[in-house]
Amino acid sequence: MLSRYSDPHSLPSAAPTPLLGGPTFALRHRLMRLVWQATWLAFAAWTPSFLWRWRGLLLRAFGAEIHPTAIVRGSARIWWPAHLSMGAHASLGPGAICYNVAPVRLDDFAIVSQRAHLCTGTHDINHPDFPLKARPISVGRHGWIAAEAFVGPGVTVGEGAVLGARGVAFRNLDAWTVYAGNPARAVNKRRSASSTSA
Repeated sequence: MLSRYSDPHSLPSAAPTPLLGGPTFALRHRLMRLVWQATWLAFAAWTPSFLWRWRGLLLRAFGAEIHPTAIVRGSARIWWPAHLSMGAHASLGPGAICYNVAPVRLDDFAIVSQRAHLCTGTHDINHPDFPLKARPISVGRHGWIAAEAFVGPGVTVGEGAVLGARGVAFRNLDAWTVYAGNPARAVNKRRSASSTSA
């Protein structure tokens, strides 16, 4: 027997589900994000590297919690600023993608390198409507997400952990451990910041 979701014509005449082209988010939120995207494009995306304080000001105006010393590059793409928090000297690099449907937190000195992708959203593959599911991402103090690496929904990157270039993490990364590959596997230990300063 076919599910009622197998035939689009059997769906109720109410608003279509996202799977059939309907909106995932309320109109108000979509309009707010449109204003955000237009603002970033007009006033930040083209700005030179040294204007990071200006970009931080724009992010804070849209609800982000950005420490005054945190750096966001103009070419970084942030889905929604109010879901972003960055500690002292944290960095979001050139071309980085922050798809923060759920909150993303970068603690002090956390680095997200060029074209890395922080993705808090996925879909429920077992539900006929394929709904969006979102879980937060946290990158601990001194954590480093290297170039073009991918961090999936719900991942906590421990203090000082490293995800190597183009690595893919769908599970938590232990503190002061270096990971590489797809899926990411521990390949080495890293000296802690306290041991290197001693």
